[in-house]
Amino acid sequence: MSTGHTDRAKQWRRQLHRMPGTGFDVSETADFLAKTCTDLGWEVVTGIGGTGLVASLRRGTSTRSIALRADMDGLPIDEQTGVEHSSQNPGTMHACGHDGHMAMVLGAASALTEEGDFDGTVRLFFQPAEEPGTGAEAMLADGLLDRFPVNAVYGLHNIPGLPASELNVRSGPIMAAEDNFEIRISGRGGHASAPHLVIDPMVAGAETVLALQTIVARDIDPLDSVVVSCTELVTDGARNAIPGEVMLRGDVRTFTDEDSALVEARIREIAEGIGIAHRASASVDYSRVFRPTINDPACVDHVIRAGVTALGESRVNGACRAITASEDFAAYARAVPACFAFLGAGAIEPGGTAPLHSRDFDFNDSILGTGIDVYVELVRSLLTEGRMS
Repeated sequence: MSTGHTDRAKQWRRQLHRMPGTGFDVSETADFLAKTCTDLGWEVVTGIGGTGLVASLRRGTSTRSIALRADMDGLPIDEQTGVEHSSQNPGTMHACGHDGHMAMVLGAASALTEEGDFDGTVRLFFQPAEEPGTGAEAMLADGLLDRFPVNAVYGLHNIPGLPASELNVRSGPIMAAEDNFEIRISGRGGHASAPHLVIDPMVAGAETVLALQTIVARDIDPLDSVVVSCTELVTDGARNAIPGEVMLRGDVRTFTDEDSALVEARIREIAEGIGIAHRASASVDYSRVFRPTINDPACVDHVIRAGVTALGESRVNGACRAITASEDFAAYARAVPACFAFLGAGAIEPGGTAPLHSRDFDFNDSILGTGIDVYVELVRSLLTEGRMS
């Protein structure tokens, strides 16, 4: 790959890092992407699902098409990296590497414009609101795949902790679903000196927190991966007053719809049962924010072949471990064949690569060329006569 495309991607990445937005509030970023893609010669349509956009490039006569997806939004975090290209929008930063994801796709777009030897259509899906898990669904609801049909969708995400520029992928579940729960336990509050006159929701809440930990230990197949975490406990009491109400909030990670349904059922049974045992009442609000990201086996094979060609066999792990973080790329994978892969960003070290979602995180520019090479080889290998079914 020409270093020119990588150098341009580095410049774009740092420009994007300076202009983060959150959720759907990414108009500055979307405008930058639209202009850049237009200048490269791509056909751009904006305003999809709010602030999403699609750029398309056609070559030859084939009706085949694939999409490369990049997320656009940052996080509501005050940046503390101290780098020259720090966020210019206080309270917001690219702490997950979405600036790098966009830059890799732009770098691939630059290479495909100048050097692309393919037959078909490449589409770039630039998506807002990945972090809250609503952007992909918004674009799909706005007719994304009807207006811009594709045979498959592909995406990359940088992962600190994996060797730099190592490509990791797997068939089937690669990222977990995220569910949220809220349990409201209502009793009767009163003076802390007279517990016999109250119905104490605090005791019921504490018992519920502990009992929820038995779901994974006693209800889930030991070979399945499930996480149930209580993350917040709020009361309406005071230091010398037993509360009348307790609110428990938490987070669930699963890899199958069946496990998600089982966890929800058990949370309801446990909370309601403990409430009854303490003469209190308990209600549960359970919501599904992200679905599990499930990779299509054929798409995974395409990514592995492209990775081996572009990087060499030693830098491709085609049977990596799934992780319990979540991604709304899952929405595309439920609609069309898709593959989401990880790109190593280097070891997490003091003064070096920081974890994702950290105020100290800055994308590792040295892996931009790797992502560009994989994307370009993927396009060339798929959009060549006889390669895509």
